[in-house]
Amino acid sequence: MTNLPIFGLGTYCMRGTDTVYKCLDTALKHGYRLIDTATVYKNEKDIGHALKELLPKHGLSRSDIFITSKLAPADQGEKAYDACLLSLTNLQTDYLDLYLIHWPGTQKLKPDDPRNVENRQVSWKVLERLHKEGKCKYIGISNYIVRHMEELLTYAEIQPAVNQSEYHPLFLNKDVVEYCRRKGIQFQSYSTLARGELLTNPTVMSIADGIKHKPCQVILKWAMQDGIGVIPMSTKPDHIIDNCDVHDWSLTDDDMKVLHNLKETKKCAWDPTAII
Repeated sequence: MTNLPIFGLGTYCMRGTDTVYKCLDTALKHGYRLIDTATVYKNEKDIGHALKELLPKHGLSRSDIFITSKLAPADQGEKAYDACLLSLTNLQTDYLDLYLIHWPGTQKLKPDDPRNVENRQVSWKVLERLHKEGKCKYIGISNYIVRHMEELLTYAEIQPAVNQSEYHPLFLNKDVVEYCRRKGIQFQSYSTLARGELLTNPTVMSIADGIKHKPCQVILKWAMQDGIGVIPMSTKPDHIIDNCDVHDWSLTDDDMKVLHNLKETKKCAWDPTAII
C-alpha cells in the first residue's frame, strides 16, 4: 500500500469534545493528515464534529486527510457491516480510507473458542463487501500474528493492506514485521514509544542529545526510517508538535543498529498469541 501516510495521529485515550477539538486543531495545523481512531476509543462522534469545523478552517477537504477506524471485538461477525456504517455516521463521512479488524478474537469468547476463527472470517468477508461498495478504500487487520495472517490469506479475495500492531525497540515483533514485508502488507506501529518508557531510556537519550532532537523524535524516526508507519498519540498540544518533527533529517546507520539492538525486552500492549 503506497499511499498510506507513514505518519499520523493516534487518538487512543483521546476523550471529550474539547480535548479532541484542541488536539485535531493542533495536528492539522502542523501537517498531520492521518487520523487513527476505533469504535472502542469512543471518540468517533467527537472526531466527526471536530473535522466538520476544522477542515474548512485549515483550508482542507475530506480528500486531503486519511481516516482509519477499526471494528470492535464485540462486533466481529455478522454485526461488522452495521458497525462500519455507524462509524461512518459518527465520523460524518461517506467513506473510510482504512478499516481494520481491531483484534483477532471476539469479545466474551474464550481465546481458544473456535468461534473466534469463524467470526473473523465472516468479518473479513464483510470488509471485502464494504470495500467493493466504496465505503472503505482499504481494509486491513490489527494485532494479527503470523498464523492469523496465514489463515486469513487462505480465504481472502482482497489481501489486507495494513497490519497495525505493537512495535518499538523493546518489542521488535520480528516475525510479524518480516511476514508482512514478504506478503506486501504495510506494517503500522502503535505504542511506538513503549507508552513513554523509551523517553527516559539512556541509550535513546544519548542519541537524541547527540543530534539535537528529542527522544520521542528519535524513536519515531527510527521506525519510519525502517519503513514502519507510526501513529503517536498525545492529548498535549506541545507533544503533538514535538512528535511531528520527524521529517527532513535522518538517523545514522549506526544509530539505527543501536536502537534495533537494545538489550531490554518489554511488551506494553495486549497479547494476541492466545487467540486461536
